[in-house]
Amino acid sequence: MCVMGTTSEADIARAAAIGPCAAIPADQMAFIRQILDRIGDKWSLLLIAVLESGPLRYTDLQRQVPGISQRMLSLTLRRLQQDGLITRTAYAEVPPRVEYTLAPLGRGLHEIVTSLIGWAADHHDEIRANRDRAATLGS
Repeated sequence: MCVMGTTSEADIARAAAIGPCAAIPADQMAFIRQILDRIGDKWSLLLIAVLESGPLRYTDLQRQVPGISQRMLSLTLRRLQQDGLITRTAYAEVPPRVEYTLAPLGRGLHEIVTSLIGWAADHHDEIRANRDRAATLGS
């Protein structure tokens, strides 16, 4: 696994010399960590998954991603759009209509994202039991 925490430049150079990160130039490692942080957060993963079905409006996204606040939905959509993973289309209608859809770059992530979400759902009980066991042993 690539180094994901805060590291010095020397640590990055060492990490890039061996293992799965060896093919990544050291000067790109910090930016790659930023990308992984962006696409790997829980809200981005879920939004990428639900947008596969086609264009959705803000309120539809809020309904399909339970628990997301308006602030987090707006922030996450803006960041995904800045990275070119989704597109935002505003229609000149009354009342105004805005739709979000996966951009080609985001569509390339969809299968990976749905696999990851599926894995989490499939192993939910096992992970919960492990956490409970660890909490009991740690007390």
